[in-house]
Amino acid sequence: MQQEEQQSSGGMRLEIHKPVFFTAAGLAIALVIWGAIWPEAAFEVLNENILAGVTDNFGWLFIAAVAVFLVFCIYLVISPYGKIRLGPDDSRPDYSYATWFAMLFSAGMGIGLLFYGVAEPVWHYVSDTFAEPESEQAAEQAMLWTYHHWGLGPWAVYAVLGLSLAYFGFRHKLPLTVRAALYPLIGDRIYGPIGNIVDILAVLGTLVGVAVSLGLGAMQVNAGLEFVFGVQVDITIQLIIIAVITAAAVASVVTGLDKGIRILSQTNLVLAGALLLFVALVGPTILILTAYFDNLGNYVQNFVQVLTASGAYETVDAEYALPAFLSDWTLFYWAWWISWAPFVGMFIARISRGRTIRQFILGVLLVPTLVSFLWFTVMGNTSLDLMDRGVVDIFGAMEEGGDEVAMFAMLDAFPLSLLTAIVAMLVVIFFFVTSSDSGSFVIDILTSGGNPDPPVPTRIFWAVSEGLVAAVLLWAGGEFALDALQAGAVATGLPFTIVLLVVVVGLIKGLRTERSYYSLSQIAAGADPEERPKPIEDGMNDAAASEATDSGDERGPA
Repeated sequence: MQQEEQQSSGGMRLEIHKPVFFTAAGLAIALVIWGAIWPEAAFEVLNENILAGVTDNFGWLFIAAVAVFLVFCIYLVISPYGKIRLGPDDSRPDYSYATWFAMLFSAGMGIGLLFYGVAEPVWHYVSDTFAEPESEQAAEQAMLWTYHHWGLGPWAVYAVLGLSLAYFGFRHKLPLTVRAALYPLIGDRIYGPIGNIVDILAVLGTLVGVAVSLGLGAMQVNAGLEFVFGVQVDITIQLIIIAVITAAAVASVVTGLDKGIRILSQTNLVLAGALLLFVALVGPTILILTAYFDNLGNYVQNFVQVLTASGAYETVDAEYALPAFLSDWTLFYWAWWISWAPFVGMFIARISRGRTIRQFILGVLLVPTLVSFLWFTVMGNTSLDLMDRGVVDIFGAMEEGGDEVAMFAMLDAFPLSLLTAIVAMLVVIFFFVTSSDSGSFVIDILTSGGNPDPPVPTRIFWAVSEGLVAAVLLWAGGEFALDALQAGAVATGLPFTIVLLVVVVGLIKGLRTERSYYSLSQIAAGADPEERPKPIEDGMNDAAASEATDSGDERGPA
């Protein structure tokens, strides 16, 4: 397959897919320049035009799409397709269940868990959208909607794309890019303009999705520095934080996966676990244990209702009406998760070779969801209990200092608050570095045409780009930085929602094609894999490659 190569200053040959790399890079640079030079205009367009326009007119699409993804995942689990392996029929998983589960957890929402672990339940608790503020019913509803936003819905998004990448990449040896999912629909044309557009959207979604996380992380680190050292909360300080930690991410890229990102990930897992255990032990332990199961039961009972809620019969203008709530919370989250899908989907695909479709979906949906539920129960129910008993006014602190101070306000109510605040900051910083490093790695795979080992120089470029986009969103938003971050996520989430829906169609057709060559009853019965002809061509055949080359089509490395 034709590869696009470029010579670096040091003589290193860079493998890039020119249409995807230069288009995505150009758009990213244009966004940075626009936001840096005309921040007020950028914020007005992002917040007042894009955010309002998308949520008002396409909110239904986000809600419907996430529901479709989840139903599709459930269907695959209970269908005979669940027996199909992500790789050759005789392949077996590369990792044990314990290691695989640990890595699935590490691919979770990262910075968002720290930023919203306390803030979101508290916001819902004091809102009168669903119940009288600060009542028992309000507490129940607060945890229900928090579970909804961080539960099966987001992980269904990740599972759909991750499954598609693993299925077409490992079983049919197509490029490890989003375009591969379109092969059953358009064949070798995935290597042309249509495939390029799909991968460009995936790159931009990942870039902005990671940048949103980095922006939230910078805001929370700044709040922690104020809590511990008295450093003023200021946009300039946050930009410095982004610069410093982006530099650390670049150092991690240069150091390499095993020496850099692996050590940081393991350290972060230990620190986050220690913080969770500390709060669970010094907080209302019995309440936390009982609340976990109560919250889980409430989530299961109301699952369909909250999944499909759209507020169609409520007044849109009311400040606390359901449509306004969905716009501020649910639609932002769905867009954010969708923009993160290439990042997390690529990661979980790479670690899932050899597993069956059923194992993949159950693992991806259930394990991270239950761990996230545990985190929000410990942090959320503890915070609500502190407020209910009048120990600390967390919401008052949030009104004064923003959502980013919520975690530190809660920790201040317990012993060793200085130490735990430092630990929380370290967890955010490590998440910051690992998110930037991993995000740049995934973007580089996409912009190199699916090369699983992309070159370091271009990874550095994308790591720096993520930091710059995060900085621009904060700079443009000013005192409304959080709104700017949300608008950025929604802007990139909408087009990629359509891409993911097409991915579902492509995956269905791919599986059905496989069925036409080899009956699923035989798969379930464990028939000899040698008897099964390959239903989908392994990548692009030589004739197609020759034809593409003659026509001047540029194709990245498979």
